Amino acid sequence: MPVSPRKALRVTLGQHSLAGHQSINQDFHGAVLPEGSLHASKGIAVAIADGIGSSRVSQVASAAAVRGFLDDYYATSDAWSVRRSAQRVLAATNSWLHAQTMRSDARFDKDSGYVCTFSALILKGRDVHLLHVGDARIYRLHANALEQLTEDHRVHLSSVESYLGRALGAGANVEIDYRCWGAEAGEVYLLATDGAYAHLDTGTVHDALARSAEDFDAAARLIAEAARAKGSEDDITVQLLRIDELPEADAPPAQLQREGLAMPPPLAPRARFEGFTLVREIHLSSRSHVYLALDEASGAPVVLKLPSVDLREDPDYLDRFVLEEWVARRIDSPHVLKASAIDRARAHLYVAMEYVDGQTLAQWMVDHPRPTLDSVRVIVEQLARGLQALHGREMLHQDIRPENVMIDRTGTVKIIDLASTHVAGLADGARERGALAIAGTLQYTAPEYFVGRGGSTRSDLFSLAVIAYQMLTKQLPYGLHASRVRSPADVSRLRYVPVRHFRPDLPAWVDAVLQKALHPQPAKRQEAVSEFAHDLRAPGPEFLRARTPPLIERRPVLFWQCTTVLLAAAVVVLLGLRVVGT
Repeated sequence: MPVSPRKALRVTLGQHSLAGHQSINQDFHGAVLPEGSLHASKGIAVAIADGIGSSRVSQVASAAAVRGFLDDYYATSDAWSVRRSAQRVLAATNSWLHAQTMRSDARFDKDSGYVCTFSALILKGRDVHLLHVGDARIYRLHANALEQLTEDHRVHLSSVESYLGRALGAGANVEIDYRCWGAEAGEVYLLATDGAYAHLDTGTVHDALARSAEDFDAAARLIAEAARAKGSEDDITVQLLRIDELPEADAPPAQLQREGLAMPPPLAPRARFEGFTLVREIHLSSRSHVYLALDEASGAPVVLKLPSVDLREDPDYLDRFVLEEWVARRIDSPHVLKASAIDRARAHLYVAMEYVDGQTLAQWMVDHPRPTLDSVRVIVEQLARGLQALHGREMLHQDIRPENVMIDRTGTVKIIDLASTHVAGLADGARERGALAIAGTLQYTAPEYFVGRGGSTRSDLFSLAVIAYQMLTKQLPYGLHASRVRSPADVSRLRYVPVRHFRPDLPAWVDAVLQKALHPQPAKRQEAVSEFAHDLRAPGPEFLRARTPPLIERRPVLFWQCTTVLLAAAVVVLLGLRVVGT
């Protein structure tokens, strides 16, 4: 007797958007109907956003919200639930939007900022998940009614005056509404912005579906045109989603909602694991086990990182463990390690990253004990571009050090360890925007972390400058004193040791550039890593005019030796005068 194929999640989707009386459509919408393992592990997602009318950049905000959500959600770890994945993505998106506002003139007028509403549905297995903030709406269609599933976050001051009480980008933190319920085959959902739903009724939606039953895009267009015909002058966006088929209730776990992944078994070289063959150990520590492996499907080398056996019961550690792969997927830079493109379902918790064939910067420094300034600049500039990619997504690396940098055989420099990365919006509590914890190696950590002031992009800049200084001198700019800072008074006592103390062949302006980047006070450093890299290649007048540091700063040992000799000579002279006088 033939076995009938198992049912899978299938939907019909339609979308349409019309610009209002303004020339720019401030609405944005999108959807992802993935194939393969993503269909099972992440499901189907539709999203809609509406920018605030008072802002000239709100269309940028709504587009960034939808695109960012759909890209980032499908990059999250299979170990995260739908709710955790979606809420983390939206928290990060909110922080990015708010940061753009605070960097622009709109910081003085939040009604002109990067602010938008956001609503989304995610269908996974036999469940529907709803995410919402603002006043776009999600409805479920019934025979005689449109059931509103979202709450409008609009505060009414009077019958004609109101404002959004909650929206993406309006503040450093945002509260996202979340709901989940069991799906039913045949259900139809409607997502709409206020320019559409304020002029719609149940009959209009049913009529459009009856006229275009097999073409939901056409049905969405009919609904949008009906709203325009009834007087809407605003931007109008409509999405229609019908659930055609659901997985069977007894379907394999990969097809249904899966919370978490199993811990990997003990592994050794030549073992087979999740479609990989392990080749050799790369690094074993109390934090993780790292292996070089071959992907059996493609034959490509891959780096597999497995959670430490000792920390497998620590939920905070496991959460940060899977965060690394998501961070790598969010970044598209040749100077930041990429996550491997493994398109298959996972049963165990692990991180898969690209393999870089080369050497660490730490080894490069051993091989180049006295590098030229130009060779150092080449490395610094590439690291700066990698850090820029992280900073552009409101992320701090927090652990830039020679062991976390690889140089491949073509000379390309890559930041390889993202385990300590701070993603704005993801930390708990009101003070999350400053990365407070010391996550990196002490010798390369900026002083502000040690006194509890939190990190910023200028903290990563400090770490980069330490590396540049160390490449040139094989020393640390403050010795070990920077890692012993515990109070503001300790910070004020830090004394920079000039590069020219060790490398008198270098021009004086190099010291001026490095000393600024390594200033104990972050506000007195360059504003960005790109500015530091530029200064190191094309110093401006402020560095070229820099005075030659006094001998006590350039050669402190020699200064005190000379001082001692002069004092001794003065004592001898005074004693001689005393003998003559007697």
